[in-house]
Order: sequence, then structure tokens, then C-alpha cells
Amino acid sequence: MTDILQEIITRKHAEIIERKARLGLAELQESVALSGPARDFIGSIRSKIGAGQAAVIAEIKKASPSAGIIREDFNPVSIAQDYAAHGAACLSVLTDEHYFQGADIYLTAAREACSVPVLRKDFCIDPYQVWEARAIGADAILLIVAALSDEQLQTLEESAHYLGMAVLVEVHNSAELQRALKLRTPLIGINNRDLHRFVTDIETTLQLLPQIPEDRIVVTESGIRQVEDVLQLRAADVNAFLVGEVFMREAQPGAALSKLFGLLDAHIVI
Repeated sequence: MTDILQEIITRKHAEIIERKARLGLAELQESVALSGPARDFIGSIRSKIGAGQAAVIAEIKKASPSAGIIREDFNPVSIAQDYAAHGAACLSVLTDEHYFQGADIYLTAAREACSVPVLRKDFCIDPYQVWEARAIGADAILLIVAALSDEQLQTLEESAHYLGMAVLVEVHNSAELQRALKLRTPLIGINNRDLHRFVTDIETTLQLLPQIPEDRIVVTESGIRQVEDVLQLRAADVNAFLVGEVFMREAQPGAALSKLFGLLDAHIVI
């Protein structure tokens, strides 16, 4: 685990203690019981791919530790609607407050503004967070292999599946991939950002592809900036993408999505 990831996880442990003190697990579970069912995150991705289109998980992100403020004019509702209207398969919403200036309310608002499934993008290390994710409206959670033990990965995945949520498991290298493949989820996210050098290279996805069984869905993450990147990855039969920062820097994120992925004629009823 890198120093920055370790720092984030350490802070997350303290944050979870504070959140549990404010709202106990029993109360959280009562809230989940009153909520509607999760949307079909995996099904939405498969539907796009089955139609011969790129399945884009479009990210809603205000800031990051490395880039600082990415989008000053930050309105999760309008961004979500823009993404949905321009063909996004799913949304990813940052909820980490300290490092990404995210918030739970951003996810709730984005999900209520459209009909597409939503991933809670955060650093999930405790089953409490899984219940919390469902309570705020998440249809899927992210599990980062570099931050979790095998036992944690299995426990958190079981919790998510119990609540009807999908799991995107994220890896950065071959060793992490082998651990991720022990899980049931078909969604294997490959983060092209090197956690040590903080550079991105889509070759990371291409190099790991031969190690991934055909029954899994590869979601390439980070470093997809131009049409050539998309074409190169789709030529290698990578058809699911998680992209955020390049869209967040544009006045119209949805238009940027449709332009990058050739989804000009793909529209979803919000």
C-alpha cells in the first residue's frame, strides 16, 4: 500500500468510528429496509456491450488529491442528467469528503436526477459502509484490492450482494488481479494509474487482459483521454470504461462523453 493510500485508509477508519457514533448500524439497517431495490448496475453495462456500444461509467468528481479542484461549477444533479442524456451506462459518484471534496448527498441527488445505476466511489473497508452505501442510494460499491485483505474483500462483497448491490473490484497489477479473481463479481476494474509513480498508461489494462477469464467484464479506469485510446482498447475487446476527470473539465460533460465514445445517437430517458 502506498503512503497516500495508507493515509487515506487510516483517516477512513477514524471517520467510520465517528459515523457509527452518529448513526448506529441498527438504525442504518432500518433506513435500508425502507429504501427501494438497487438498480441493475451489471445489467446496464452488459446491455450497452450487447448493443455493440461502449459501456461508460461516467464519474462525478469535484476534486482529487493530485489535481486539486477539478470543477468549480459543480452541480451533481445537472451533471448526472447530462451524462444520462448522452448515453452513460452508469454513474460513479465520489463521496469521500476530505480528499475528494465529495459527499453522500451528491450521490443521492445524482441518483434521484436520472434512471441509471450509481456506484459509490469511496474507500470501503468496513461492512458498515456497505449498508451506508445502500442507504444513500448506491447500486454498486468499489473495492480496492490494494487496500484490503482477502478476508475483507470477501466479507465486503458478501455484504454488497446481500443488499442486492454490484461490486467493482479494482486492481493495479497482476498480483492484485489474482486476488480479485477469487471474488464472485464479474466486474474487474483495472486502474491504469501507477500508485507509486502517479502516471497513467492504458498499457496496464492491455497487459493484464490475457490473465482475465472471458466470463469477467473488464472495466478500464484512468488515462482514457482521446478517441485513439478508446479505439485501441475496444480493438482489444475492452468495452467498459470508467472516466471522470476528462469530462469534469468540460463545460458540458455529457457532450464530452458522447464525443469521446461515439455515442452521439445514444440517448437515455432520464
